[in-house]
Amino acid sequence: MAAVSIARAFLSVVLSSCALAAALAQPAAPALAPLAHSALLTVEAAPRAGGLALRVRRASGQAPLVVNDLTVTIDNKSEPATANPDGSWIVPRPVTAQDAGKTIEVTVGHDGIHEVLSGRLAASAGAGSGPAGSGTANLIRSSHKQLFWWMLNIAIVAIAAIAISRRMS
Repeated sequence: MAAVSIARAFLSVVLSSCALAAALAQPAAPALAPLAHSALLTVEAAPRAGGLALRVRRASGQAPLVVNDLTVTIDNKSEPATANPDGSWIVPRPVTAQDAGKTIEVTVGHDGIHEVLSGRLAASAGAGSGPAGSGTANLIRSSHKQLFWWMLNIAIVAIAAIAISRRMS
């Protein structure tokens, strides 16, 4: 009986450390939030390491969108945008950039036409107030939330395993 208790304690410690390592190694990236839309397109944005991530998709339907050209202007200053293999775009931004509330204008070339969509960057899309601004704080908060859910899931599975093992014996 003592050997079973030691094995359970060891298993729970191993699972807890794995959950902690997973939560710290893969922090959840902020989800893309709607930035602007037209009758044909929707532009979503979120802060990413080293810049601002953009995704352009059709406003309705499941047909894939082929973007031929994308230009970005933040507060009337042109910014370079680079396409990613997954179809999203990244606009490099300095860590100290405070983009919250700034006007962003995205010109999208698709299907033989060019559309201009504009919107304001949300407070969470900026780097915040200072080099370790709200982007870092949000990342830490989301890591703690993710860690909490991992621990809760492990506790539920452990309780179920104990209940099942007691019924079996």
